[in-house]
Amino acid sequence: MLLGLIGSFLPVLPGPLTGWAGLLILYLIPSTDVSTTTIIVTLVIAILIWVLDYIIPAMGTKQFGGTKAGMIGTTIGLILGLLSPIPGGIILGPFVGAFVGERLNKANTKTALKAALGSLLGFLTSAFIKLVVSIVYLGLFISIIWSQKSNLF
Repeated sequence: MLLGLIGSFLPVLPGPLTGWAGLLILYLIPSTDVSTTTIIVTLVIAILIWVLDYIIPAMGTKQFGGTKAGMIGTTIGLILGLLSPIPGGIILGPFVGAFVGERLNKANTKTALKAALGSLLGFLTSAFIKLVVSIVYLGLFISIIWSQKSNLF
């Protein structure tokens, strides 16, 4: 569950999916009573957040006046940022990608920077959403443990 929280900010770990693994472990313990519905709903939410994590920065680019080239640049920058050994690559990648995409599309520097800022805000929004979902999963995990402590300990 703690790795899920950390994964909200680190690109190597998918935060909500990692937190969901903690809920799955509880589900698999025979002495706990976690419903199948809870596991399925939380998995669907975790997968949705994981997919949105790649879409939201591009949407931020578009909202700040970026073109399709900026959105493509954001996505490419995000992927390269994930693979980059540079600290902060996950933050810089989409920003630089949006900027380069807009400049290649003949946008002026001001427009390209505005689109890149949208990409950065999209990334931060995505990280915030992942953090909130991971905190909810941690709360659910603690709640289940607390309500069934006599079965577990």
